[in-house]
Amino acid sequence: MEEIRQEQKERVILIAVAERQEEAEESLDELEELAKTAGAETAARVIQIRETPHPATYIGKGKIDEVNALLYGTDATGVICDDELSPAQIGNLERMLDTKVMDRTLLILDIFAGRAYTKEGNIQVELAQLKYRASKLTGQGTALSRLGGGIGTRGPGEKKLEMDRRLIRRRISHLKAELRDVIRHREVQRKQRQRNHVPVICIVGYTNAGKSTLLNYLTNAGVLEENQLFATLDPTTKSLELGSGQTVLLTDTVGFIRKLPHHLVDAFRSTLEEAKYSDLIFHVVDASNPQKEKHMEVVYETLKQLGAVGSDVITVFNKMDLVEHDMVLKDPKAQMTVKISARTGEGVDELLLAAEELLQKQKLYIEKLYSYSEAGKIQMIRSYGQLKKEEYREDGIYVEAYIPKEILGSV
Repeated sequence: MEEIRQEQKERVILIAVAERQEEAEESLDELEELAKTAGAETAARVIQIRETPHPATYIGKGKIDEVNALLYGTDATGVICDDELSPAQIGNLERMLDTKVMDRTLLILDIFAGRAYTKEGNIQVELAQLKYRASKLTGQGTALSRLGGGIGTRGPGEKKLEMDRRLIRRRISHLKAELRDVIRHREVQRKQRQRNHVPVICIVGYTNAGKSTLLNYLTNAGVLEENQLFATLDPTTKSLELGSGQTVLLTDTVGFIRKLPHHLVDAFRSTLEEAKYSDLIFHVVDASNPQKEKHMEVVYETLKQLGAVGSDVITVFNKMDLVEHDMVLKDPKAQMTVKISARTGEGVDELLLAAEELLQKQKLYIEKLYSYSEAGKIQMIRSYGQLKKEEYREDGIYVEAYIPKEILGSV
């Protein structure tokens, strides 16, 4: 049954409501990519220009008639709306179109369900899905119990779809408890890193910007690389030794996207908050994407929601092998910008030098003469800081170094 379900190829009609045609077209381009990632084929696209979606049906009566005609003419098996729909909107559309109705949130949740491999990832996805489904129970009657394959049926599975509100609440409470245990474990790991004074660099960016490719190039992490949205979901942390000998930890995070469902932001908060506690952020941008400026805005807005606004940022304009090198690329919100190709390695050395420069600025500079009996302190400097000069003299060991401010009292 599962194999048959995976082979089903859904044909969908994409629907967007926006104030401007260009805005709607751009958003639908992304929605089409999401649908493709979920295994669906786009049969047609419908845009309605209006200030806000219709409160009862998302689109107006005329557009509903147009969609009905397209459903008949294209043999489409469902529609996907470019915003999160209310239970009433879903119910009304299903009744008037007599077809499967999905929204952007359900589509993204479905993709996430197919990308989660770790225990933490599975807990986060199921929690987000159940919260979404619980919010849709009112007014939908038996709609959530529909059987059949396709988008929206991955993850928890049909038995979850048939649960009543009480059982869903019980399952959500259970998942939250499991997630709290995972979060506590993550916090213990984070505190251990802080005690070891190992700098953390968090890699963030819009989905499909090349974050995993960069992590793989730098650390041979072996993370999945695919030219599709949300190719990787579970975070990966790897160590990297910089040219100065200093060791840092690189953490890859789930990609951001416009209209990222709030259920996902809440469920993945502990994962996304890695950026909040990092010493430095690599903001990876697909320089070849014509929507890169808007993608950058989405990333910064999401970081703001997470409270990750205090760390230094290096904006990494990736995929330079796909663009003209005289292109003007800038980011006024970043401390530094670097142009690279994570696929070829071009510019990566410059990126690492920029990272060392910014990390060094976060440290304290000391010049000190240690007695030979204090040689152990120099080893601490070597482990946690950057030893710039070490000179053995008759009266002791003279040192010039950059050290984390946390170990100043120990050295």
